[in-house]
Amino acid sequence: RVQGRRRHPSFVGALSSQLSTMGKGGEAGAISAPLEGRLLKKFTWDEISRHRTPKDAWMVYRNKVYDVSNYMEHPGGLVIFSHAGDDMTDVFAAFHPPSAYQAMEKYLIGEVDMAGSSPDLQKADSQAKFEKAYRDLRVKLKKAGLFKASWLYYTWKCLSTLALCALSWTMVLSSDSFLVHMLAAVVLAVFWQQCGWLAHDFLHHQVFENRRLGDLAGIMIGNVWQGFDVSWWKNKHNQHHSVPNLYESQPDAADGDPDIDTMPLLAWSLRMAKSADSKLSQWFMKHQAICYFPILGLARLSWLEGSFSFVFPNPLAWNTKNLDLAKKLVANPNLERAGLLVHYAWVTALCLSTGSLARAVLFFFVATCTSGLLLAIVFGLGHNGMSMYEASARPDFWKLQVTTTRNITGSPFVHWFCGGLQFQVEHHLFPTIPRHNLPKVHEIVTAFCKEQGVTYHEASIWQGTMEILDTLSSVTTDFLEEFPAM
Repeated sequence: RVQGRRRHPSFVGALSSQLSTMGKGGEAGAISAPLEGRLLKKFTWDEISRHRTPKDAWMVYRNKVYDVSNYMEHPGGLVIFSHAGDDMTDVFAAFHPPSAYQAMEKYLIGEVDMAGSSPDLQKADSQAKFEKAYRDLRVKLKKAGLFKASWLYYTWKCLSTLALCALSWTMVLSSDSFLVHMLAAVVLAVFWQQCGWLAHDFLHHQVFENRRLGDLAGIMIGNVWQGFDVSWWKNKHNQHHSVPNLYESQPDAADGDPDIDTMPLLAWSLRMAKSADSKLSQWFMKHQAICYFPILGLARLSWLEGSFSFVFPNPLAWNTKNLDLAKKLVANPNLERAGLLVHYAWVTALCLSTGSLARAVLFFFVATCTSGLLLAIVFGLGHNGMSMYEASARPDFWKLQVTTTRNITGSPFVHWFCGGLQFQVEHHLFPTIPRHNLPKVHEIVTAFCKEQGVTYHEASIWQGTMEILDTLSSVTTDFLEEFPAM
């Protein structure tokens, strides 16, 4: 992901080199003269909004228009196209260091003609003031040192997480008891869940200023320890962060949230449910609230398949949108493949250490399904059942992140269990702020939202889960009313 607090000089050079291979944005119409004193061509928002696809992508940063069409080498994945035809100012600031701005200039093709744009596309003065206020808030948080990580905290998190794996191994090797082995499988599941939160922090570049070090740590924690490929995760997760709970604007666009693409099993709106075009999918639409937790239990199996198929050939892979394009962006293919092979080697050894093939298989599925459930519960609480928008009619960056996201309240155990994602709102607004600083940021963000009149939602794990199940039940009711023959 191209983000972080400051980028290592060598990365800035590498990014500039990669950007030089961009499509027509770096060729046709790009301006090479110095920015100062330049007479720029003007484009209305009506014209800009028509360039929404990876093959034809225009984006706006601080009222300047950039053409990044066909740019398939972006280090952060296909997320670069999530704001094609739209304003990327704030999402770019959230993911990139100031040094990355310099690499953009060669793709500059003009500036926004606000006066000539349709009235409904023009920005009101009140909106401009609101955007300035939250941009100023970001600057204040930086000056307060809240983007700086604690080495002591992350050393503790790495060691305490590894201790869970060691405990699982110890329980398997020191006992022949079936019960002890099943408990060891649950401990392993918790280890994998906590690895998810730890890899998440490193890959958001919360820990290292050097992006390369963050990616290498991610490969160790993600590929080797947890079994999830780093490039697969970054491509999917970056997109989600950029456009949470958004429906894509058109079939050939890349501005929708992949995390709400849960059909044919779960529908978060009647619009999604209407796409149920098989008997099996229609059955799930009628029973999705009951099936929710069993489906979560299978989530890790799906993620393992997606990770493996991202870096290894797999003719049976579940095909997702733009998968072939995304696979071209794997940053360290050999290292990532090796990491996954090491993961499956040590997991196989641990499972077989239970003494029999039958128990080994059971151990694997108990650990895998429990881990999937523990991870997916937290993922679901973050956004499921919250506001959803059309990508072409999304609100500003701050309101999008806040209104599509739910925070989780609770005890220190809940905070440990959620791995920082109990402050999901703050994390989405400032993804590079380290986990341990989010409680302070939470106080500042809630005060800002109250002052600005922005809806901010938080709930306990129980309340949030009930909200999710209520949403699924409501969608089912609407679906059956729309299609009574079902």
